[in-house]
Amino acid sequence: MSVALASILAAPAHAQSTTAAEDTTATGGSRVTASSTSNTTSAYDTRRIQELDKIDVTAQSPVLGGGSMLIQTAPKAISTVTREAIAEEAGGSNFTQLIDSIPGVDASTDDPSGLANGNYSLRGFDSSSIGITVNGAPITDTGSYSVYATEYGDAENYNDITVMQGTPNVDQPEMGAAGGQIAWSSIDPTHDFGVDFVQSFGNYDYKRSFVRMNTGDLGPVRSWISISKNTKDKWKGAGDMDVTKIDGKSIWQIDDANSISLSFQYNRQSNYSYANGTKQDIQADYEYDYNTDWYGSQSAGASNNAYYYKLRRNPFRSLMVSLDGEFAFSDDLRLSVVPYLWWGDGGGSSGSNYFRETANTAVNQFDYANQDLNGDGVISNGSAAFTGYQFSHSKTLRPGVVAKFIQNVGLDHTLSYGAWFERSRKSQTQDYSLVDQSTGEACDVWADSDGCLIYYPDGTPQQGYRTYTVTTVQKYFLQDNWTPSDRWQFNLGVAYLKATRKGHNYQWPGADYASSYYTGLGRYLETETLFDNDYSEFLPALGIKFMPDDRNQFFYGVGKTFRVPSTNSITLNTVTGNTTSQPETAITHDLGWRFYGDRFGMAAMVYQSDYKNKQMSSYDNDLALTTYVWIPKVRMRGANWEASYAFDQHWKAYLSYTRTEAQVRSSIVDTGDDGAYPIKGKQLADTPKDIASARLSWSNGEFWASLKAKYSGSRYGDYMNTEKVGGYTVVGLNAGVNLPDIGAVKKPVLKLNISNLFDRKAYTYVSNAPWVSEKGYYENQAAAESYDWYYDQPEYGVLAPRTIMVSFGGSF
Repeated sequence: MSVALASILAAPAHAQSTTAAEDTTATGGSRVTASSTSNTTSAYDTRRIQELDKIDVTAQSPVLGGGSMLIQTAPKAISTVTREAIAEEAGGSNFTQLIDSIPGVDASTDDPSGLANGNYSLRGFDSSSIGITVNGAPITDTGSYSVYATEYGDAENYNDITVMQGTPNVDQPEMGAAGGQIAWSSIDPTHDFGVDFVQSFGNYDYKRSFVRMNTGDLGPVRSWISISKNTKDKWKGAGDMDVTKIDGKSIWQIDDANSISLSFQYNRQSNYSYANGTKQDIQADYEYDYNTDWYGSQSAGASNNAYYYKLRRNPFRSLMVSLDGEFAFSDDLRLSVVPYLWWGDGGGSSGSNYFRETANTAVNQFDYANQDLNGDGVISNGSAAFTGYQFSHSKTLRPGVVAKFIQNVGLDHTLSYGAWFERSRKSQTQDYSLVDQSTGEACDVWADSDGCLIYYPDGTPQQGYRTYTVTTVQKYFLQDNWTPSDRWQFNLGVAYLKATRKGHNYQWPGADYASSYYTGLGRYLETETLFDNDYSEFLPALGIKFMPDDRNQFFYGVGKTFRVPSTNSITLNTVTGNTTSQPETAITHDLGWRFYGDRFGMAAMVYQSDYKNKQMSSYDNDLALTTYVWIPKVRMRGANWEASYAFDQHWKAYLSYTRTEAQVRSSIVDTGDDGAYPIKGKQLADTPKDIASARLSWSNGEFWASLKAKYSGSRYGDYMNTEKVGGYTVVGLNAGVNLPDIGAVKKPVLKLNISNLFDRKAYTYVSNAPWVSEKGYYENQAAAESYDWYYDQPEYGVLAPRTIMVSFGGSF
């Protein structure tokens, strides 16, 4: 089976590949290693499995839906989208868009260009509980577990993307993957010199230029480096997106068994943000967004300046660098080492309308400044409030290393054992900068310039908070793959994870008094809050697979997962004196059947996850601070199914379906000031029960096209299930033609990508889910009075209108 899998991964893409940038033959295929390949199911196969010659399975590879599905061998829930399918998509697509057909995944985006990140969940687990690695290195934020998909690579550089819907491998370098794992790898450099390019255009002034140069073999080393420039206007509201990406990869092939590779992904973006709206907002105006009018400082509408679009920005820059050393000490012992470094700097912004000028230098009261805030040359003692630029700024430096040995013990056992170490440092501040009160322009979008900051009378910069965290992680793991016969496979693994979060937190640092807006009592402020929290857990996993013949696999997998509390949940609960943060855990069971026939391939499974301590935000009215509470018990159960069928060599079809029942099993959740909620039996907010996708593709070697559809069911906007939005179906079209060579341009390709083909309108995700909606509060007022409910209005993202992108590419 592993031979078959390696053959499929290394096989050339079908003739629809758009350029050498999208052809796995041109890129040298993908290496099946323990770390650099996202689908690692074959990396730990025993010698018994390696020596089985499954030629008939190799021959079945064309049935797998044009690359939307891959033959799997692991006794667990796992799905992969391959290079073949990725090559059809628009080059600017990020990984959240590329996995939206995989069963268990609920994915959407504010903008189909791929420049507005993405929203995704997995069997009801939100994105903050899902681990993600690139070339074997983790990219989830160390504090919040957020991932901003725009930062990571161009689709032309993606090799494949694998989703582990239930339990990650025990060797994954993650401390927050309670709900599964996503992993992807980048393509390998070619052995020949060449330059690949793609130029794209689309509506909403979309422009994208991509260039990649392969050095070819320079002795034992070969490399590529790429750069892309991506710009586009927002499809609603005002503002645009501007993203530059520089990626690269080098391989030093020491010999047939030993190699070292280096990869990096650099991103610099300066985007305007999309606004989400309530049902009422969106029903009144589907293109509801941030304000395009600036009211100045004296207008009656000045309070709206906080929502002015020029103050809603998302500037960020990041760099991920990783090595992958693969070394063979003997035929039976290999070592994989992946050291990495992640660096990030930037954040998100809004307006703040509460700054006032004062000539009183005796007291440092928050939001009063002995500065000329409106640029009129005078520092007044008036009551007029001026708008400042509020920037939530984070800086992260994250070094780490993953090392593991893979050892064959006879024919029937393969051991994998090793460790992961990481020590990250992260600073978080809320900075305030000057705004031109006549135009609404921020003095410095990045909030880096000292001359633009707003200061206290004593010269200290005003900040809403300042936090510094050092997170240290150790993980040790051991796994045994045992194949006592050709028909049976057993995987038994265990990991021990230990993490420490240590640091300090200031609220309104440098202030003698907080603003009355923030603390109704105008109370004195604490000077510093220290925290030093340790977490540890043993994480076992078991997998059993039975293969009665070469076409059928029956499997059962079970494993425990763990999520260290986020930094904010620790710091804010420490400041407010609330309950100590609790880690999230889950025990997940998968029972499945896979079948790979001559024309038909299928994977079906049922699952259940017992999820404890789901982290939720709340509020402390006395201190005007966010706090965190937990839903003690949630049960996810349902079914995942995917199948492919090859009608003939030209026509292929793919279908997937997900059923998710994510029910709260705790009777009442007491949030403190936000009220107590009887939510037992309720479906988790933003979790549709039914998701389905379909893809029909055709290719004759010169022309190719695929029509795809995605259905996402209705979802609740609040945890009391009092507000619901309907489901929707969206259809997309990808098509292209491989042209004859044009002079020096080899393998030219013209490609068309259309998203939302029928221009549907729909709610796609919940961005802000309260405990109970305003409508639900009034409908249940008697209960609300008993439980002291706090109501709010859910906010939603919406489906972008029909978007057309045309690309021309080729190679030199």
